[in-house]
Amino acid sequence: MIQRIQTVYLIIVALLSGVLPFFVNLWSDAKGQEVYANNEILVSVLFYISGTLALWAMFLYKKRKNQFVLNRLNMILNLFLLGLFVYRSLNLSGETTVSEKGIGMLIPVFSIVFLALANRAIKKDEDLVKSVDRLR
Repeated sequence: MIQRIQTVYLIIVALLSGVLPFFVNLWSDAKGQEVYANNEILVSVLFYISGTLALWAMFLYKKRKNQFVLNRLNMILNLFLLGLFVYRSLNLSGETTVSEKGIGMLIPVFSIVFLALANRAIKKDEDLVKSVDRLR
């Protein structure tokens, strides 16, 4: 399980989605207060679900097809989260004083990249197993 590269990618996604948003600011409001994921309930729930899905997919190493599907669902969840951030940032930019977007808004993008890399490695493992089965 741990010797496979997709496990490393899934651990990175779990850390990115489950831990990092609560320490890195997502954006700053007009008053200059930094907004973290734990200040927004919907955002924090979506980040926790994404981290949990990544950990769950990591332990499905014997069922590669289910792992692949779970990663796809996690990508869709991260795309939804990214859309929520884009919507929020468009609303923030219309304020009279300048508001800043934080680096935490890029977390779903990095998660999607690592999930795609994990799916590529899972697909490679699945192809390897199929080719070995053909030789039997």
